[in-house]
Amino acid sequence: MVQIWADAVRQRYTLVISPAIIREVARTLRHKFVWAEPEIVRLIKVLARVGELITPQMTLDVIPADPDDNRILECAVAGHANVIVSGDRNLRNLRVYDGIPIVVPRDFMRMLGLPEAP
Repeated sequence: MVQIWADAVRQRYTLVISPAIIREVARTLRHKFVWAEPEIVRLIKVLARVGELITPQMTLDVIPADPDDNRILECAVAGHANVIVSGDRNLRNLRVYDGIPIVVPRDFMRMLGLPEAP
């Protein structure tokens, strides 16, 4: 995962993000991982600098069990993503959405020809 993030920072590929994804990342870091607010703000600034901000105009309801997952799909479609990288079970179970493959980080690393993390 670290290598994927490092390559995004180096702009080896385009990371598409949306305001909804940024909010979800902040919420998850705050509540699930108990990050301090200054750390979250720092990461959000990096995301904003590195990523291409997309504002999807559509609202999807493909995954009713977890509406936040739909925000990922909306961003990927609106941003013309080539791939969605996620460990999320609901997204992984789709395998492909609107022609966009959904892969786990390990498979994305293989796609990029990167060595797998130990």
